[in-house]
Amino acid sequence: MFSLGIGQGELGITPLQMANIMCIIANKGYYYTPHIVKKIGDKTNSTRNLSEKHVTLVDASHFEVIQNGMQKVVEAGTARIARFGNVVICGKTGTAQNPHGKDHSLFVAFAPRENPKIAIAVMVENSGFGATWAAPVASLMMEKYLTDSISRPELYERMIKGNLLPTKKDSLFKKTDNPKVPELESEVDVIVDIKTDQP
Repeated sequence: MFSLGIGQGELGITPLQMANIMCIIANKGYYYTPHIVKKIGDKTNSTRNLSEKHVTLVDASHFEVIQNGMQKVVEAGTARIARFGNVVICGKTGTAQNPHGKDHSLFVAFAPRENPKIAIAVMVENSGFGATWAAPVASLMMEKYLTDSISRPELYERMIKGNLLPTKKDSLFKKTDNPKVPELESEVDVIVDIKTDQP
């Protein structure tokens, strides 16, 4: 139980669930269930209410201290790279340990703090610390959503040109002495070689 406080142990959560938690914090205790909608037809034929407000059991007064901490993470902490313009962002970086390779980069946020318009969760596999990849990616996505522009082209280029594919040295598939486990390292090497030979 103690390990859950630092994100360890038997806790499984999807990026969508993380983004929805950001909605709860941003809204100080309420959220809407996310839906995948193929199309919206005549309202009279609607069989479900897609905008039903759900209220948590946590009093709204408790969210202020959480928002303060998350704002400080972006203004003076590990997520300083996520800042842009005068938008007040509340966020949290994370690093998910990966027993099979490099750690995963995580960042969750909402913006702006007052009258929030966007909540986001970004996970970049095998890329290290949250501030290295996930926070910059989320920041660029929030900036584009809120301002319809990108003011940091150098950050955008670095994210676009980044290559997180495993190398031979970092291959996720290692040789094994177990005859029941196929050796896939050579197949991965071929895929990596083919990919890097393309113009």
